[in-house]
Amino acid sequence: MAPRAIVIGPPGAGKTTIGRMLAERLDVRFRDTDADVVASTGREISDIFANDGEPAFRALEEQAVDTALHEHDGVLALGGGAVLSELTRKRLAGHPVVFLSVGLAEGARRVGLSAARPLLAGVNPRATFKALLDERLPIYRSVAAVEVATDELEPAAVVDRVVDDLAALSH
Repeated sequence: MAPRAIVIGPPGAGKTTIGRMLAERLDVRFRDTDADVVASTGREISDIFANDGEPAFRALEEQAVDTALHEHDGVLALGGGAVLSELTRKRLAGHPVVFLSVGLAEGARRVGLSAARPLLAGVNPRATFKALLDERLPIYRSVAAVEVATDELEPAAVVDRVVDDLAALSH
């Protein structure tokens, strides 16, 4: 059993929105590893970050991704930082990984740079978001089989592109 598609990208790229729509289009189930971490711990991600630290959250996330890769055969959305784990990147090899990219201005607009996003809380969330994009962009691209830029597209158009690109992969 393996996911039909794994959706990755930074905060604001639309992983959950696009993932749910893609699952509906493919007539499969949707699963989100961030939701898995919350369900397994009974705690919000921001609480885990604040009280246990980012390394503790990343360990939980790494385990959630591993479990989902073995259990789920639909569309799987990973948290924005899941690909920071070298082990997770190795586990993603050979899977249909879809990178939803988003530019700085659009990503900042979409996330609203809120405290609900632990890595973006702080003195200058826009600068933090830019640094996050700069750091992660090469990592996202290194594991992705498909990349779709989401800035100028409505969600339905993003799903259309993802479906077309995934179909092209299998030919």
